[in-house]
Amino acid sequence: MVVALKIILIIFSLGLIAVVLLQKGKSAGLSGAISGGAEHLFGKQKARGLDLLLSRLTAVLAAGFIIVALLIGYFVK
Repeated sequence: MVVALKIILIIFSLGLIAVVLLQKGKSAGLSGAISGGAEHLFGKQKARGLDLLLSRLTAVLAAGFIIVALLIGYFVK
C-alpha cells in the first residue's frame, strides 16, 4: 500500500513540476515558447484559456500531492 502511494506521489510531483514550468511568469516562461505561435494563429483568448487550464491543473495536482503525502505519513506512522 505504501509503495503504491509513493509511486502516486512521484507522479503527482513530476506533474506538478511540469505544470508549474509551463505557466507564464514575469518572463513568459516555457508557456510563451509553446503557445507563442497559438497567440498569432488563434488570438490571445486561446492563450488565456491555456493559462487558466494550467492554473487549475496546478491547484488539482497540489491538492493531490498534499493528500497523498498526508496518507503516506499516516500509514508509515
